[in-house]
Amino acid sequence: MANGSAKLVAAVVALAVVLVGLNFFFYVTVREDVLRLQQAVSSLQTQTVEKTVTLVSHVTSVVTVTGNRPSYADIFDMVKDSVVLIRVFSSAGAAVGSGFVYDTEGHIVTNNHVVAGASSIRVVFYNGEMYAARVVGTDVDSDLAVIKLENPPKNLKPLKLGNSTELRIGEEVIAIGNPFGLEGTLTTGVVSQKGRLLPTGRGYSIPGIIQTDAAINPGNSGGPLLNMRGEVVGVNTAIEPGGVGIGYAVPSSIVARVVPALIKDGVYRRSWMGISGTTLDMDIAAAGGYNVTRGVLISQVVNNSPAQRAGLRGGDRTVVVNGVQIVVGGDVIVAVNGVPINSIDELLVYMEEKTSPGQTITLNIVRNNQFITVSLTLATRP
Repeated sequence: MANGSAKLVAAVVALAVVLVGLNFFFYVTVREDVLRLQQAVSSLQTQTVEKTVTLVSHVTSVVTVTGNRPSYADIFDMVKDSVVLIRVFSSAGAAVGSGFVYDTEGHIVTNNHVVAGASSIRVVFYNGEMYAARVVGTDVDSDLAVIKLENPPKNLKPLKLGNSTELRIGEEVIAIGNPFGLEGTLTTGVVSQKGRLLPTGRGYSIPGIIQTDAAINPGNSGGPLLNMRGEVVGVNTAIEPGGVGIGYAVPSSIVARVVPALIKDGVYRRSWMGISGTTLDMDIAAAGGYNVTRGVLISQVVNNSPAQRAGLRGGDRTVVVNGVQIVVGGDVIVAVNGVPINSIDELLVYMEEKTSPGQTITLNIVRNNQFITVSLTLATRP
């Protein structure tokens, strides 16, 4: 009996030891799980705090930027005293246009077509003050002109030229002018596209034109196209005939080159190569047997031009591409001074903004499917 009791006690003790061991095992395991969960929660809390701080920082930045951004009303108040109504009188009758103050000496920038043929000019400011003005210089090929107030006031407020090359598609812009003689009219829109070509009617086109859906109407011509800092990024020039919401402005990159020359010399002398051509694309390349599918295909070289003196070659045969006759066989310009040229638009913009008469440029061309380099000294456009 005693032996049986001893065995029972031993069994109970053994069971107790096992239970204690199991409890200890479960305690350690659960404790480890709890610690891991606590660490995970702590990590998530840290990440949440970091992301919250980052989000707050971003939101603060956005609020700061938008908080400092002028409203349309702010910009109008900034520039209203610098945008003018131009009344033009000529043998053909009277007309109105717009312009803006360029400097404190009384120079006003407008369009050439606004003041062409003027016998007398009157400039009216937003406050109603009127001044006589005269034409200082005009440039048909950019449709820009400068007039000067005869007795300018001392408190003129010139507008600042912005950088049109930095404009982005979709960026907000403001047009201010005098459509139909309605003084001080503000309209808003966006930059619909850049780099358009606008024919001048003289056989040339204005390159780099800004397209906008800001309402532009007769009388707006010559007025400023402004960015949201109140800087002039273009001069409103034309609307698409029959189009709704399609207006064009000469970019400030051209204004910045042309206007100082008009003030100084009365004319602007732009460089001239002496070629006519078209943009080379895949279809024209296939029809003409070219091994490149971009660049400017030279169709004709003008006699006694810089291009002829440099040995550039025009086309020698005609092919039909998509129902259009194209002259092929000529050289293809693919770069100017190391800058790739993909289209006639890009060539015209480069020539307008980066070159001057008398300058020697380096052309990379493709001739007979071989790449060669040609030096060409530019002349003044006739």
